[in-house]
Amino acid sequence: MRKVFTLSTCDTSKRILKSLDLSDFEIKDIKKDKITEEELEAMHTLAGSYEALFSRRSRSYGSLGLKNKDLSENNYKDYILSDYTFLKRPVIIDGDRIFIGNQKSNIASLYQHFGV
Repeated sequence: MRKVFTLSTCDTSKRILKSLDLSDFEIKDIKKDKITEEELEAMHTLAGSYEALFSRRSRSYGSLGLKNKDLSENNYKDYILSDYTFLKRPVIIDGDRIFIGNQKSNIASLYQHFGV
C-alpha cells in the first residue's frame, strides 16, 4: 500500500508533502473522506499501537478532558475513528513502512526513506 492520510488545510502537512514525490501514492484528505476501520487497522499493524497514531494536539483532546483519563488502546482507536483530528498528521504508508506525524525525528526518517 502506498497511501497518505493528511488534512488539506494543515500547512505543516502541506509543507512536508510538497517536498516528496508522491505521484504513485493515494492521497486521502481525512476531513473530506473519513478514515475506515480497515485503514486504521492497517496503520495499527505497521505502527504497533493506536496510541502511536493518536494526536494529543487535537482541540477535542483538551475539551473532552482526555488529559486526565487513562485511555486504553480501544479508546484511542474509537477516538480516531470518531474524529479525524485525533489522527496524527500526516501518516504516510509506503509498503511495510509507516511515518506518523511531524516530529523532527519522523520527518528525518521520512526524508531519508524518500532520498530527499
